[in-house]
Amino acid sequence: MASLIQKYNVPGPRYTSYPTVPYWDSSSFSQESWKKCCKKQLDLTNTKEGISIYVHLPFCESLCTFCGCHKRITKRHEVELPYIDLLLKEWQLYLELFEDKPIIKEIHLGGGTPTFFSPQNLQKLITGIFDKAIIHESCEMSFEAHPNNTTKEHLQTLFDLGFRRLSLGVQDYDPTVQKVINRNQTFHSVAKVTIWAKEIGYTSISHDIIYGLPFQTLASIKDTIEKTKSLAPDRLAFYSYAHVPWIKGNGQRGFNDEDVPKDDFKRQLYELGKELLLENGFIEIGMDHFSTKEDSLYQSFKNNDLHRNFMGYTSSKTEVMIGLGVSSISDSWNAFAQNSKDFKEYEELLSKNEIPVIKGHILNEEDLIIRKVILELMCQFKTDLNLIPKNYLEEFKIIENLEEFITDGLIDIKENELYILEEGKPFIRNICMVFDLKLKRNKPDTQLFSMTI
Repeated sequence: MASLIQKYNVPGPRYTSYPTVPYWDSSSFSQESWKKCCKKQLDLTNTKEGISIYVHLPFCESLCTFCGCHKRITKRHEVELPYIDLLLKEWQLYLELFEDKPIIKEIHLGGGTPTFFSPQNLQKLITGIFDKAIIHESCEMSFEAHPNNTTKEHLQTLFDLGFRRLSLGVQDYDPTVQKVINRNQTFHSVAKVTIWAKEIGYTSISHDIIYGLPFQTLASIKDTIEKTKSLAPDRLAFYSYAHVPWIKGNGQRGFNDEDVPKDDFKRQLYELGKELLLENGFIEIGMDHFSTKEDSLYQSFKNNDLHRNFMGYTSSKTEVMIGLGVSSISDSWNAFAQNSKDFKEYEELLSKNEIPVIKGHILNEEDLIIRKVILELMCQFKTDLNLIPKNYLEEFKIIENLEEFITDGLIDIKENELYILEEGKPFIRNICMVFDLKLKRNKPDTQLFSMTI
């Protein structure tokens, strides 16, 4: 395994989309082309399966130095209501694209820190969205929360609105690690919120843990997993820390590069964590995710309808996802669009009654084929090579490049069906890169992505 880690530990995408954002062709994209693509797909899918909504709530009271999300640091809570008004105005602009009332199949509040907002203001936001839509009978509603500022009132308010899934950012319980990443929270604070949520009736509680953080040790990973086990969450995200200081600036310069676990040792952290999770009844689902057999994520994985989008893995598959808020990304299946990351520009575009997208990508036939292949690999650990036209296979030497993974015991191919073996799961990003035609055509001169291991 050590030699394979050294061999395959290269920069690579996480494939929350295909094409990946650096390879979007924004030259052929416009707000009008986005609205056209979005409206076309909305009319096709709304009554069939409904839509997903992602709401980006970017405010945080302090900066976590591991974070790669788009956020604004402030302690001024008077920013809440003006931002909610902007979100609801953006939602209204999307409503004008629908022929009928949208059917919401999934909604997720991310950030930033959604629980930065007061329970009353979150209620105003959600009711403002729901009042002009139909809520699907199996709608999955979820939100991210910071254990330090999540109150019982937050949990009860969102539960009463229909939310049943909660994701808590744990990261690591070791005080040394917490100090350097500026994420100081006690086990007691996480336990308190978890217990409250169970008492209220939440049916899926997730804890996020990160491996590869600065100063992390095998002992700290073991301690974090054991503490997590004692709280019995339903699912768990065990993410690899993406060290990309050249992108995220000062936020990831709070420590030195040599303080960050690398290569073999970073993989040891993951393997120990994975071993402990499997011993305690968790099952590996897709990349970096684990769940109990009772959780909907596992059921979707078993039924081969697990889905992955910009919100991560989800058991609710929809082809249309509307992203609301600064920096949010929307997906109409045939196109991607990203909102402005600049608060002033975002507000100005909305003041002109314009959907605040500033870049995107219209998927062509090739993109849609490769997107399907990579999505299957990410969600099912397998794909049908017959999906790929022969001229692509030959031009980009795809079969030839896969032979190396076969030799290394990471994949198997039977009757043109590719299966990722257990030994290959740690290298899923590398395997997907074989099919990334955009990356093959135009390899970057500088490092765009985090390391794959």
